[in-house]
Amino acid sequence: MCGILGVVAKTPVNQLLYDGLLVLQHRGQDAAGIVTAEQSGVMHMHKGQGLVADVFRTRNMRSLMGNIGIGHVRYPTAGSASSLAEAQPFYVNSPFGIVLAHNGNLTNHKELKEAMYRNDLRHINTNSDSEALLNVFAYELQKRAIGFALKPDTIFDAIAAVHRRVKGAYAVVAIIAGYGLVAFRDPHGIRPLVLGEHETAEGTEYLVASESVALDTIGFKMVRDVAPGEALFITMDGQFHSRQCADKATLIPCIFEHVYFARPDSVMDGISVYQARLNMGDNLAEKIRRELPEMDIDVVIPIPDTSRASALQLANHLGLPYREGFQKNRYIGRTFIMPGQATRKKSVRQKLNAIGVEFKGRNVLLVDDSIVRGTTSKEIVMMAREAGANKVYFASAAPPVRFPHVYGIDMPTRAELIATGRNDAQIAKEISADAVFYQDLDALVQAVGDASQGSITVFETSCFSGEYITGDVDAAYLDEMENRRASPLSKDNDGGSRVLDMNVGVAEQNLI
Repeated sequence: MCGILGVVAKTPVNQLLYDGLLVLQHRGQDAAGIVTAEQSGVMHMHKGQGLVADVFRTRNMRSLMGNIGIGHVRYPTAGSASSLAEAQPFYVNSPFGIVLAHNGNLTNHKELKEAMYRNDLRHINTNSDSEALLNVFAYELQKRAIGFALKPDTIFDAIAAVHRRVKGAYAVVAIIAGYGLVAFRDPHGIRPLVLGEHETAEGTEYLVASESVALDTIGFKMVRDVAPGEALFITMDGQFHSRQCADKATLIPCIFEHVYFARPDSVMDGISVYQARLNMGDNLAEKIRRELPEMDIDVVIPIPDTSRASALQLANHLGLPYREGFQKNRYIGRTFIMPGQATRKKSVRQKLNAIGVEFKGRNVLLVDDSIVRGTTSKEIVMMAREAGANKVYFASAAPPVRFPHVYGIDMPTRAELIATGRNDAQIAKEISADAVFYQDLDALVQAVGDASQGSITVFETSCFSGEYITGDVDAAYLDEMENRRASPLSKDNDGGSRVLDMNVGVAEQNLI
């Protein structure tokens, strides 16, 4: 999962992009990058590994000149390397000069890369599917461009061709040097993308982002979501164009955004993430009431931060006390997206510490947003017992995760998923809990659908159901993906010795 941002403004955009990326930091802490463009077409790029505040220093920000720009925060998905080579945005100089940032995962990445070499004569330098996506777009644009006359319909025709060639989940922002900002979303709308605007004396400024919270915090007003299959083109001087570029586009957004990834203060596809999580708490409470009628629970305690809304509503629904039982160290990254099982396990104790008075002598119900690998859950249960809890029940606001997620979330192998091949009792034993309670899938769909006022009833739920909506994912695909992930040869082998800072406009590269 990644966060993307694109801005067309009347004043320099470097600070807007930096501020927007800061509030999208929860979507990835592996790397960050910004590209800005001047009216002349000169583009400036800086990207690096780490958090936004660490990647961008004052000297870097001063070099990011121009009134149009895109930004990206990244974490590595299945089989990809945690190296600077795969930090985004990516750049190609033909045609026109294009930079692109992408959130999602292409399920036909391998085939696209082979086609680029064989047929399109374009070189892909990394294992990143985002670089492949950029080259597909560049190639389709080059086929349709007549000289240097690039019209909106030409761009939209190229994006329509991208939709026909590319499969998977993708929300994209790109800059075409000297022309403007492009943004588009996959035909199923799996990954989110929202549009905002800001009125100034000089005219309207536009911003597209992964979540509405990025608009709110920098003074932009939410206009609408980018529709599935839709493309936007905003010129350097702020002229706005849009077109539906996909056949049979249907909104089927990823439900895991609302379970875990998105900030609770975001609204995506008309769904309040906070309201969806409240609804999850109500539905989960009803299941616990059915399965634990004696209700020998003294207190409900959330696992901070994502589960707070669900846990609070669950406690209210059951008439139980709600308490904060864990203190979180906010300077440790999200353990779910940390690469490596050993790193995740070690970081749990660094990230959370139990408040003993809330556990000693009590039967506690711990509530988390989901249970994926079980590493974090087991450590948390052990912490509760060490703090003196009599019984420890564990509730998940999401159903059991039993299948790989191939659309941009790092939970790829069935062997890593604690729910694969285990029932609830076996999972409880595995994480040392007295019992485990999972949300039912239909209850989760209802919870998020109700938050949309009934406008969305179908969601991408593959990690729970094993049903992959793009139609190109089968058992053989999953086996191959898991084998690639397990193989050390699947990692990017450049050791991270890539461009750290690059002024694209004059083709200046500083190689480390």
